[in-house]
Amino acid sequence: MEFCGDIEINKVTRMQLLDYRMALHKKKLNVKTINYHIVAIRAFLKFIVKNDIDCMSPDKLELAKTAPREVSYLDEQDIEKILSAPNEYTKSGIQQARDSAILQFLYGTGLRVTELIMLQKKDIKLDSNQFSVVGKWSKLRSVFATKHAITALKSYLQLRTDNSPYLFMTLSKNKIGEHLSRNSIEDIVKKYARLAGIHKKVSPHTLRHSFATALIRKGADIRAVQTLLGHASITTTQIYTHVDDKHLQKVHDLLDE
Repeated sequence: MEFCGDIEINKVTRMQLLDYRMALHKKKLNVKTINYHIVAIRAFLKFIVKNDIDCMSPDKLELAKTAPREVSYLDEQDIEKILSAPNEYTKSGIQQARDSAILQFLYGTGLRVTELIMLQKKDIKLDSNQFSVVGKWSKLRSVFATKHAITALKSYLQLRTDNSPYLFMTLSKNKIGEHLSRNSIEDIVKKYARLAGIHKKVSPHTLRHSFATALIRKGADIRAVQTLLGHASITTTQIYTHVDDKHLQKVHDLLDE
């Protein structure tokens, strides 16, 4: 309305919206952000059409093409370094065990950070490597943990003497018993990546990417990886096949050496 003025919805034209897109571009917004604006307008127009109000067809609003998504992941050597970092660089027993279990779970399950921090002790059965989480869009899915992740978790829980229901809780005295925040998990991952001598930017999502990339490289079916990650669309999971293509190219380049 700020751009077009207070006009009736059926007076809004495609050219006005193209001009609006250009105005956003002049504000130096990136393509992805501009697309978010367009998606919102398109959703509004669909709502208007659904309610039998005359307006421009939402199908006339197309999204700009974006560059292929870059996937940041760690190779096997760096994964070994970061997973062993808590045992090498942290002296406190409970903190060492907790941080080790967090890293093992992020890599060994492919969980999102929000899924990890909301896990409760009752959600995990230590005699099984399978459990369930409520992911995006409130969808329930099965998750599997590696033997290393379960072993690390057992070591951590044996040191717990509190009554907190959360699996991974803060050790801050003024917040004892509360689950860790998203920022806290990110700080933990960054800390051990730095201590392990990994110079690239590493986040919890990097470990999730590494989990998926390792599975694809070992020959896992892409549909199975989609299910394990909780992706709604196979298109999202396909980014890992491109990563594997790069790996295959390096292997093929050995012929030229």
